[in-house]
Amino acid sequence: MSAATLPAPPDGTRPADRPRRRTATRSAGLLLGLFLLVAAVALSLAVGTQRIPLHEVWSALFTPAGTENDAIVRELRLPRTLIGAAVGAALGLGGAVMQTLTRNPLADPGLLGVNAGASAAVVTAIGVLGITSFTGYLWFALAGAALAATGVQALGGGRRATPVRLALAGTAVNAALFGYVNGLQLRHLSTLDEMRHWSVGTLARRDASLLLAVAPLLAAGALLAFALARPLGAVALGDDHARALGTRVRRVRVLSVVSIALLCGGATALCGPIGFVGLMVPHAARAFCGPDPRRLMPFCALYAPVLLLVSDVIGRIAAPPSEIEVGTVSAFLGGLLFIHLVRQRKVAQL
Repeated sequence: MSAATLPAPPDGTRPADRPRRRTATRSAGLLLGLFLLVAAVALSLAVGTQRIPLHEVWSALFTPAGTENDAIVRELRLPRTLIGAAVGAALGLGGAVMQTLTRNPLADPGLLGVNAGASAAVVTAIGVLGITSFTGYLWFALAGAALAATGVQALGGGRRATPVRLALAGTAVNAALFGYVNGLQLRHLSTLDEMRHWSVGTLARRDASLLLAVAPLLAAGALLAFALARPLGAVALGDDHARALGTRVRRVRVLSVVSIALLCGGATALCGPIGFVGLMVPHAARAFCGPDPRRLMPFCALYAPVLLLVSDVIGRIAAPPSEIEVGTVSAFLGGLLFIHLVRQRKVAQL
């Protein structure tokens, strides 16, 4: 059959126009994500127990007059919003790296033992060492996350680790560490009471000094993730294909685990374990950009903070005068969105 008699594509576009259409779709998706992020930040600054008009939020940020609303915006909501945006971006990027590295569409940042390691370190700090302040066990959470991720990498074979062995090692480490956490909590009820404020995942009672302490680690993890985007794309094709393309597979795996530990360990240390963000957002982003990590990661860095900030805003107003923790709301919203994605006829593949 000649080119002149080929049937028209179902969408009515010529093959030469498809790359242009895909580029336009990705650009539109990035612009939409940027708009939604700005809107989510504005909502986070304006909405809460006391609602503040947007023009007063603007005045509080740039021309403060010392009013009560100025203090609420600058001292309470601004640090909370910045932490939510940073943690959301970290979880989204960590999920994208994790799913690409393990070639597992159900992988999330907790698969490498990050959440379990952080929880085990915090429960040890509270129950054994008697540390009760958040500032005191922040570094325990970060160290525990890093050690757990390193242990999973070692159990998975070190530089010879494969996606399947990493997933199995992560499952084993998670089970062992969460068993330790539950056992210590049952022996010390005061530890259980203190842990519940951290383990549910929250942006409340966090100040800017904590973000400044963890920001260098989050930034290093994000830069490493973006630097690994191209070789991760090759690894996703399979080890043999990646080596044929000149990719150093073992090095990419080790550096990917380091990136995940920095991103998800820092986020978990700041806010506690927050589920579903790192799992669901990469799936939703692939509908715009496909599985290529070079295009996927910018989408995750934009859309994951939107989900987390919107979840936080909903948690503030859903049950006044108290709040629902952001980890609970994000799991609920993420579950609904994930169900919607699963029910689609065509789901983006890794």
